[in-house]
Amino acid sequence: MLRLRPTPSAGFRAPGTKPGQDWGVIAYLGVDLAWGLGTERRTPNETGLAALDADGRVLDAGWARGVDDVTAWVVDHLGPRTLIGVDASLVVTNPTGIREAERQVGQRYGRWKVAANPTNLASAASAGAHLLDRLTALGIGYVSDTTAMHERTGPAVFECYPYTTLVGVEELGYDDERPRYKRLDTALPAPEARARRAVAFDELVRRLRMTPLDPPLVLDAHPRTAALADPSVLHGPTHKHREDLLDGVLCAWTAAFWERHGDQRVQVLGGDPGLPSDPVDQAGRQGVVVAPARGSQRRPAARLET
Repeated sequence: MLRLRPTPSAGFRAPGTKPGQDWGVIAYLGVDLAWGLGTERRTPNETGLAALDADGRVLDAGWARGVDDVTAWVVDHLGPRTLIGVDASLVVTNPTGIREAERQVGQRYGRWKVAANPTNLASAASAGAHLLDRLTALGIGYVSDTTAMHERTGPAVFECYPYTTLVGVEELGYDDERPRYKRLDTALPAPEARARRAVAFDELVRRLRMTPLDPPLVLDAHPRTAALADPSVLHGPTHKHREDLLDGVLCAWTAAFWERHGDQRVQVLGGDPGLPSDPVDQAGRQGVVVAPARGSQRRPAARLET
């Protein structure tokens, strides 16, 4: 098995930054990556991006299109130990079917109506793997367990899924079902479905702004994320634009949550000893999803006291 290439030391300076430029305040980055690469005739969908400091304040937030622009944004926001949460399939080794981490999302969060889209080597949705290649080439490590995350000596990236964060963090109060702030409910007439989606989005933003969270999340610290508190509109593309940004924030906050609580409140799906897992890739990396979890969402033998 090949070893992961070493992560940069504390003196790491991202390409394009100036000597002495202080990015150390940026502790966590979130990338809600558009999974498709686009074509010559069609640009990729938007990717939502967010940067948080160690106190949960949003320092920057916005959007990019395509792996090149996302990589450039990440590079421009790196600190010595920045932890990057990405909502996309980063390590994919299964030729067909579903990854084990994705299977476990459904097994453990299905009661909350949370499931993951399947990915494999035949999938067209490969932007995550391309992004990981770019970040690895820049010396950014990939972490797939809590020990490696805590012991990193440079910037590192991992895979997450915002829905598991929303239903796995008890303080947010989604005790029965995930919030329906993304896709339309096809059981309803379209106008009613759009209205309900808008209500769900606004309620989610309210909870993120008003709930005492540990670690904190301060959406009002940046004008773009503060504007998420404005009433939603029913226009589909506008809603998607706002949703992508919110999911970028959730990815960054998942990184902060993992670093704050470790295995006590987070589980690594696809990496459980004794359970099926996908083969590692040529760099020895295991495909996993880092997911905040209640006790009832864990594998029974692996439950931890919270």
